[in-house]
Amino acid sequence: LCELLDEFDALLADKPFDPQVWQQEFVLSSSDYVAQYIVPDVVSVVVDQAPKVNIAYRLWQPNFLSQFESTGIHLASTMLAEKPENLSSIKIGQDKSVCLMRTDHLLSDAASISCEELVSYPHLKVTGGGDKDSNADIALNKLGFRRRIALKVPFFSAAVNALSSSDYLMVVPEHIARNLAKEAQLVYKPLPFDTEAHHYWLMWHPKYDQDKAHQWMREKVLHAMQTSPYSIGMI
Repeated sequence: LCELLDEFDALLADKPFDPQVWQQEFVLSSSDYVAQYIVPDVVSVVVDQAPKVNIAYRLWQPNFLSQFESTGIHLASTMLAEKPENLSSIKIGQDKSVCLMRTDHLLSDAASISCEELVSYPHLKVTGGGDKDSNADIALNKLGFRRRIALKVPFFSAAVNALSSSDYLMVVPEHIARNLAKEAQLVYKPLPFDTEAHHYWLMWHPKYDQDKAHQWMREKVLHAMQTSPYSIGMI
């Protein structure tokens, strides 16, 4: 029986993959930023080249990492300090934290901002999609400073609205700050200290390593993440 199964697997492995006839619900997971700016590029390719595939999107949560196989997620992207253990992955890129604010904020014309200035204003934090600013807090705490997180929201759309109408500051990865500043009346400044870089990974369970359909999809997602003007790949 084992020999027959091995032969069957070998036959499947040799069979050419045709995305036009592929039928599946494929589950992606990442931050709402990726859902808003990157996923549409993926969808446009899938609709054209794999029209029978359904895409489901789940907002990434840090606890998914330890239970990845049971989540039903096929492909995920997030920030991690190190290469994820027990998962297959590709490093997409890296960047650093900056401070985002409205264009007419009192700090917006400053060539640089100090730690005292950074902590003198209330801060906004986006909670959905994983950790984006703890590196800044670690660096600040070492220097004897602490931010006040006055508002927590799950999505970047809500964060942009709040930033645009208040004196809130938001510590956020540079590629996100750059693109949000293009679309709203926002500006970003370097932080007054060095932080650990943000490392971005595309990851999946190793059982999909040789899956031709999964290979096809992750190539499309990776291409979108590396070439989109909204992505880390363009930093």
